[in-house]
Amino acid sequence: MQTFLEFEKPIAELEGKIEELRHLSDDGDINIADEVARLQSKVDRLLRQTYEKLTPAQKVLVARHPNRPHFHDYVNELIEEFTPLAGDRAFAEDRAIVGGIGRFRGHSVMLLGQEKGSDTEERVRHNFGMAKPEGYRKAERLMVMAERFKLPIISLVDTSGAYPGVASEERGQAEAIARCIETGLRVEVPFVSVIIGEGGSGGAIAIATADRVLMMEHAVYSVISPEGCASILWRSADQAAEAAQALRLTAQDLKQLGVIDAEIPEPMGGAHRYRDEAVASVGEAIDRALAEVRHLDGATLRSHRRDKFLEMGQHGLT
Repeated sequence: MQTFLEFEKPIAELEGKIEELRHLSDDGDINIADEVARLQSKVDRLLRQTYEKLTPAQKVLVARHPNRPHFHDYVNELIEEFTPLAGDRAFAEDRAIVGGIGRFRGHSVMLLGQEKGSDTEERVRHNFGMAKPEGYRKAERLMVMAERFKLPIISLVDTSGAYPGVASEERGQAEAIARCIETGLRVEVPFVSVIIGEGGSGGAIAIATADRVLMMEHAVYSVISPEGCASILWRSADQAAEAAQALRLTAQDLKQLGVIDAEIPEPMGGAHRYRDEAVASVGEAIDRALAEVRHLDGATLRSHRRDKFLEMGQHGLT
């Protein structure tokens, strides 16, 4: 069942009419097929007009859409022989971050990513994609394993942020994230990261310190959520739309700022509307990115990655 966002209501009304017509039979006064085709053309035109001028606040809603492809959707379509690896070898298994070994287009890889879950039961089990310290320690462990066995790393980022609970802070959430970032910058194997939905704060960058950072067209990537930013600056989440504009969290802004390396186009109407096409586009983009860095030796990868992140913030918007 398609879930429509607030700004998609005109599209929802038209698609509702199309669905009603498809359940009718021709009565002689109206040709159902012609009417459906006319309305579908109008839907396509309205989709294009809407998605070509999304505001940053609207892109946040699209990035959070529950029907967007999640980590396991990409694994199922792009990865063969995926073998999950669990536990941080210190405290527990964290299901918000999933990792394991598989084959991507004939090459063995280490895969990491946040899984938000597709229904209520899954969302609770995966803690809505918000990892605790053991999740980041698991990610760090798997990065080190990838380096040991010379496996390229692919990470898929989709989280509103690290889990902020008291227990997480008691177990060293900040240190776990910092060490995960440090390990990502240090490993001497090719590393490609894709922001597939919501890239929130340290919870996102912990597994995104990669040689190539890619971002889907309607994904968002920011140090804080618009609601959190508005609550701090204006003491009210009602200013979230203004905060989203100021945060420069869209793929287009971040490409211009040099924070990401490439934007991955989404099907018209967003990845949640055409999931298979979106997953295929991500697969092609990952393949191209790995090809760019696969031939480099470990020391060169590490040096270039370090320089890449040190240079961020030196160039403003023009």
